[in-house]
Amino acid sequence: MEHTVKRLQDRAAIITGAAAGIGRATADRFAEEGARVLIADIDGVGAETAAGEIEAAGGTAAWIQTDVTDEAQIQAMVSHCVDRFQRVDILVNNAGVAVPGSVTSMSTDAWSRVMDINLRSMYLAMRYAIPHMTHGSAIVNMSSGQALLGFPGWAGYAATKGAAIALTQQTAVEYARQGIRVNAVAPGTIMTPLNQKIFDEAKDAEALAKSWGDQHALGRFGRSEEVASVIAFLASDDSSFVTGVCIPVDGGMRILGPTASAE
Repeated sequence: MEHTVKRLQDRAAIITGAAAGIGRATADRFAEEGARVLIADIDGVGAETAAGEIEAAGGTAAWIQTDVTDEAQIQAMVSHCVDRFQRVDILVNNAGVAVPGSVTSMSTDAWSRVMDINLRSMYLAMRYAIPHMTHGSAIVNMSSGQALLGFPGWAGYAATKGAAIALTQQTAVEYARQGIRVNAVAPGTIMTPLNQKIFDEAKDAEALAKSWGDQHALGRFGRSEEVASVIAFLASDDSSFVTGVCIPVDGGMRILGPTASAE
């Protein structure tokens, strides 16, 4: 759907993990609202496809294959945005991975992998993007409902998503006087490729789907587009007096206060 009010007209946006899921939905929404979008993803083929489809639909997009665990590649990602669009107005730190395990069952290698992809990459992307940002720029970081509630079996993932909120708040204070706003979103269960993988590997996918759906006051999973609409709000001037917050986009999960099975 084309948006008649283009709140992001001509702004240059970097979105990590944008080849699929919430990242792709956000790229589509940004392009509809007039932004020039750089799609960064470790899946180079997916990133190229996404950029091509946005361009075919009349939007402006570029792509770059990016492993967000590699500092040099993140630096190259930001440089590519500057070279292509001459600026960086918006950064969406969306790339992430979920690896199951408690603090006693999760391997140290798995823990480090989750930290590198979900949290270290967020720090690095902001480190290299902020020097190019000017008054009115915006950063949106991806947290999770698991940062706000206890879910057995996801120690590393929950830790990174809780840290994302703390880092968001700290960065918001640090750069507020430069006119750079920093916020986060905390989705509930969204049927992204990441969550689809969890269901594919579950012993009883149907039972897991019902239990997860029942944990939302609205009684259903969310759609990637529903998260993208909140990210677009936080990236736009409609949220010009909003910084340092994390908005749950969870269908009422937090107000029910559920816990998920570790199975």
